[in-house]
Amino acid sequence: MTYTVKEGDTIYGISNQFGVSATDLANLNNLVGTTIRVGQVLQIPTNSGSNPASLFIYTVKKGDSLYSIARKYETTVQAIISLNNLKSNNLSIGQQLRIPENVASINPTVPSFENYVVKKGDSLYSIARKYGVTVEQIKQDNGLSSNNLSIGQNLKIRTKKEDVEVVEECIGTAYIPSTPSNDITYVVKKGDSLYTIAKKYNTSVDIIKRKNNLTSNSLQIGQVLKI
Repeated sequence: MTYTVKEGDTIYGISNQFGVSATDLANLNNLVGTTIRVGQVLQIPTNSGSNPASLFIYTVKKGDSLYSIARKYETTVQAIISLNNLKSNNLSIGQQLRIPENVASINPTVPSFENYVVKKGDSLYSIARKYGVTVEQIKQDNGLSSNNLSIGQNLKIRTKKEDVEVVEECIGTAYIPSTPSNDITYVVKKGDSLYTIAKKYNTSVDIIKRKNNLTSNSLQIGQVLKI
């Protein structure tokens, strides 16, 4: 299979389009670096249908920027933008990004969590003290923007195992972000809005829209949302 390069194309974009490794694409076409030109005809590797092999998924944390992430993983801001079809440099906490795996060694160990259901009288301080963690750690792990809690709210609490970074391998015919264990489903009722639902569950409107692939703030009674 061949592909003719169009204006705006990048190696990462083409590899993502055909579900092949950017490295394999470059090697097959004897490319030096990631430079390609409009009108250039590229051979597409035959393992079409699988995601690029040399990628991993990074979850944005508080304080992250495209520059800091690119620097940490020895890639470029433009490569991350192209690979994720980003329209700006703005990031949201909890957002998942595809990152070119340029580093030689990454330890893909997942932190261990346990679930906690908020009871009457609980506060972030009392929960943090009970489990030997910090309030800031609980807020970061659960994407909380305030210290407010709701009775019945589910929190994931980091256990006292080694605190390491979450890295997921990007493998398979199609990448589908995994659903965190503390997600719940919510059925929209009369009078609901994204703002009131976000406030109720200590999350943000943007996170709810992104998780449910919403393109507007409009809701319908009976609509099921992942929170």
